[in-house]
Amino acid sequence: MILPIVAYGSPVLKKKASDISKDYPKLDELIENMFETMYNANGVGLAAPQVGLSIRLFVIDAKPFAQDESLSEEEVKELESFKRVFINPKLIEENGIEWDFNEGCLSIPDVHEDIFRKPEIKIEYLDRDLNRQTETLNGLPARVVQHEYDHIEGILFTDRISSLKKRLIKSRLTNITKGKVDIGYKMKYPLAKKNR
Repeated sequence: MILPIVAYGSPVLKKKASDISKDYPKLDELIENMFETMYNANGVGLAAPQVGLSIRLFVIDAKPFAQDESLSEEEVKELESFKRVFINPKLIEENGIEWDFNEGCLSIPDVHEDIFRKPEIKIEYLDRDLNRQTETLNGLPARVVQHEYDHIEGILFTDRISSLKKRLIKSRLTNITKGKVDIGYKMKYPLAKKNR
């Protein structure tokens, strides 16, 4: 089932999410719905707060990034197979010299900004079968995880840009909260007269 994606300005996006208990109701169904919602919106990651749930869960499928022709064969392979479910993740380490990459977000349609993040991370999480995993990730997989991890911490990528850049996109962000944006997927807008 395709879920509506919560738009910029919704309080759930600014709230630190809570851990999920092992007996969370219909967790498998929620994960399937999140993947379906993400694919429908042509995204590479989706966090539970983006579908209105303040829980520590996000899904990622980095395959679309594998189309980049500047990547090595090894990077392409890694991105094509990077499909994961992260439950109750904990970011343990972030290492290296920050690098910038143009990021966007399904909750903030048509806004893209260069965001600086560390290239390597170590993360601990429960996978879809609730098995504990610890992984060290580099490059684009690390970046996508950091972006989605921010969501469960109540941080949006627009929180990571300069105040000048924020002022420059302020009217676009206001329009998103009111639903004055043309997108190809279902969204819930905090200040819209009628959500579509």
